[in-house]
Amino acid sequence: METILITGGSGLIGTALCELLSGEGYQVIVLTRSPSSAKRKFRSSISDISFAAWDIKKGTIDEDAFRKADHIVHLAGAGVADKRWSARRKKEIVNSRIKSGELLLQTLRTTAHKVKTIVSSSAIGWYGPDPSIPNLHPFRESDPPDSHFLGETCRLWEESIRPATGLGIRLVILRTGIVFSAKRGAFPEFKKPLRLGLAAILGNGRQVVSWIHIDDICRIYLAAIERTDMQGVYNAVAPEPVSNKMLIQTMARVFRGKNFISLHVPRFAIKIALGEMSVEVLKSATVSCDKLKDTGFDFLYPSLDSALNALNHG
Repeated sequence: METILITGGSGLIGTALCELLSGEGYQVIVLTRSPSSAKRKFRSSISDISFAAWDIKKGTIDEDAFRKADHIVHLAGAGVADKRWSARRKKEIVNSRIKSGELLLQTLRTTAHKVKTIVSSSAIGWYGPDPSIPNLHPFRESDPPDSHFLGETCRLWEESIRPATGLGIRLVILRTGIVFSAKRGAFPEFKKPLRLGLAAILGNGRQVVSWIHIDDICRIYLAAIERTDMQGVYNAVAPEPVSNKMLIQTMARVFRGKNFISLHVPRFAIKIALGEMSVEVLKSATVSCDKLKDTGFDFLYPSLDSALNALNHG
């Protein structure tokens, strides 16, 4: 039985991925600041998940847990959308990603280990806005990073872990789209106005959303661990990006039938509510998953309808 060490294991992707990996027969060790509190977030019936301590600020890590790892999944990072983007919060978002990657690399250099693979999270925030809508040339992995905050964050994020390849470790970086999960993340926020029968379209609604179902993103991580031919950067998005208007109205039909009213939330209201973060909410980003599909990866939920119906009945 191989062992996978996971950072950020108590987050949206991390909790779902831990359960998948445990179900696939892997021993999972979650690195966390508080092993006792992290343990309470998981089902007690999952016996193949254990917890070990690390502290990014202090630069400490449980080396015994590290020595057991065959693979590392690196998900750690402060939530981009959890709080308004003050200067302090932006620094926290960047540092949580850079410092955690640096700590992993330092430990790899100074501790005897058997790590073969690192699968590291990144985001499609790497890319700038679509040059036109529709964008006939979706963003691909070879495209340069955007110069604004999220693009620069993703660049630094990826650079912090990239030296692992110089240590003879296979590195896979997954630039993840908007994750659709019924439990947490952006999807429940999109859904909230539907409780009042309102399909709240953001701005003009033309901006393209590149998304991925939670089950599929976890399966992509599993594939990246198990397939030794996968290396480098992959866009982890579904094959069918959609406009915000289509997303919201399709959600309304799936969850409300005909009992909803569509309305547009003005751009200025979004900017007032979210500040600088509104740029990302209103940005159109059409991202290609062709490189991932070329590996033979088969999506469970390739279309918006299939994803929403699964979330509705999950």
